[in-house]
Amino acid sequence: MKYPIFLAASLLLGACNHDKTAEVGTEGVNAAATVESDAANPTVDNPNVVSDEAAPNPNAPVMKFAEAEFDFGDIQPDSKVHHTFTFTNTGKSPLLIEDATASCGCTTPSWTKEPVAPGAQGKMEVQFDSRGKQGIISKQVAVRANTQPTITTILIKGNVLTPKAN
Repeated sequence: MKYPIFLAASLLLGACNHDKTAEVGTEGVNAAATVESDAANPTVDNPNVVSDEAAPNPNAPVMKFAEAEFDFGDIQPDSKVHHTFTFTNTGKSPLLIEDATASCGCTTPSWTKEPVAPGAQGKMEVQFDSRGKQGIISKQVAVRANTQPTITTILIKGNVLTPKAN
């Protein structure tokens, strides 16, 4: 039972460095660690990954939707409606959609699976199921692709009518 306490005390006392003065501080230690870390982990240039520090890739694909929002207007209860959004790759390299996720399980996106060449068009079909819904709806679809920015959002909206009483 005494061994864990003795081991912890030994590690604590052994970790203290009494030779350094307060004037040296931690800047020198951190600077050396940063240099070692940079040398051990060289940066890999990936043109499709953007950080806050990096400049945007001028050759990246660009997804430009003809319309970013569609209003179904009045939607009958217990029905399925769909709309096809078209987009153009206005960038300089092929565009590939990785995934599209809807903000609700009642909304289902399907999209062009093959790469969209620069200047070519692709499609994103969004289906909405009004079953169990009523009133004003607004649903988003987040499209993740090899573009900058990575996520492009499109929106559908409408008004699900009240079911008629029999």
